[in-house]
Amino acid sequence: MGIYEELQARGLIAQVTNEPEIREMVNNGKATFYIGFDPTADSLHVGHFMALCLMKRLQMAGNRPVVLVGGGTGYIGDPSGRSDMRSMMTPETIQHNCDCFKKQMERFIDFGEGKAIMVNNADWLLKLNYIELLREVGACFSVNNMLRAECYKQRMEKGLSFLEFNYMIMQSYDFYYLFQHYGCNMQFGGDDQWSNMLGGTELIRRKLGKDAHAMTITLLMNSEGKKMGKTASGAVWLDPNKTSPYDFYQYWRNVGDADVLKCIRMLTFLPLEQIDEMDTWQGSQLNTAKEILAFELTKLVRPGVVVDLTDAPCCEDFGIYTPEMIEERVEVREGDILIINTGYHKYGWDSPEADEQRYMVRHPGPSLSFVKWCQDKKIAWIGVDCGSADHPMNTKIRDWCPMDAAKCDKYMQEKYGKTLQEMYPWPEQYQAMHIQLFCQPYECIHAECLGGDIDQLSNKRCVIGCFPWRLVGGESCISRIVAFTGFEDA
Repeated sequence: MGIYEELQARGLIAQVTNEPEIREMVNNGKATFYIGFDPTADSLHVGHFMALCLMKRLQMAGNRPVVLVGGGTGYIGDPSGRSDMRSMMTPETIQHNCDCFKKQMERFIDFGEGKAIMVNNADWLLKLNYIELLREVGACFSVNNMLRAECYKQRMEKGLSFLEFNYMIMQSYDFYYLFQHYGCNMQFGGDDQWSNMLGGTELIRRKLGKDAHAMTITLLMNSEGKKMGKTASGAVWLDPNKTSPYDFYQYWRNVGDADVLKCIRMLTFLPLEQIDEMDTWQGSQLNTAKEILAFELTKLVRPGVVVDLTDAPCCEDFGIYTPEMIEERVEVREGDILIINTGYHKYGWDSPEADEQRYMVRHPGPSLSFVKWCQDKKIAWIGVDCGSADHPMNTKIRDWCPMDAAKCDKYMQEKYGKTLQEMYPWPEQYQAMHIQLFCQPYECIHAECLGGDIDQLSNKRCVIGCFPWRLVGGESCISRIVAFTGFEDA
């Protein structure tokens, strides 16, 4: 199955200009395509998520994305889907929003040499001379056809300003410019952009005598025909400071029964075969489907920090690290993923220094104060390079390994002046990191036994992702933990 057929199977394709040519281009990685994002706010929202997912799918199939940030069109405002005119933004606000978009998009799309590129249409639109623009492209647009466009028709009763009437010309000019300067041969966008996109293909045909293509994405609507991505308190944002990870998760966890499988098909990267198996699910199985949807979209990927404690006095057998020790070395922000490098990954079973007792039974662990600190910081999830995110002697290992428990008790009396039971009282604080953090509203899960290249990320901020193996109904599973560097400001 080619990428075009997969997009069809997922219900993502709404309209296309030339299906055989578009199919051949995208299936063979020949498309240099663009999607535009006007900076109407300082964060992307769920409506943009569809476009970002499409870009990612097409890039993974070998096509090249051009991300167009609308620093120029943002001065006008797209009338599509609007019942009134957008508020006018200052140049400073537009630039700020563009900068915010750029940071967020870099977490989804792979930019770099020969990969995706990001451009801002302010670089060419703001330099245009109005008279020269009219002479260059004005004759290529029929006012009669423009007034028949759906994006304008729905505004005629309440009034359409001349400012907004120019938006189609500006968006069409973007395609014309990108075709000439970046070899961009295809435009993608929401289905409400169809008229504007056709304006671009027609402008290229009339001015350059060449073919360009357009394809629209199905709008994400619920079973009642309303756009998804809004709550009673407003839009669902991709910025965790505007919509918390918990609220983002809960939004998808609470979608309607009639919408959950459609959302899984359109928004996640789960294999189609797995989704097809879910099509017969009913009743309580749909709640499981909602949990899968929420998990996949939150995806455990977000900004975070890797703290290196390998040279800290606490990182010895049975040692204890505290929040203060963490924050002495790195800045931990609200909502972060926290990865802790104790140095004990060197005792893992695949290491030359393998020592199962030290790796699983004697590794350092967190103080009890760590629990409240994680709750207050709203830590998304925690990764450690040893057997447990709890102190090993605050787990069942205390019962299973009585000789080691006795050694730990002696160590704690000598180092901290307290017994093991005083440091980690049972049953009150048994497995505190698990029991008190796994529950709602915290849902701070743990990734344990990390290793690999962890030593290359000493006290650095990055974007961190946890990608579990396919799992339904289990307690834990093997996962791949990946750090995406170059995001020190994330």
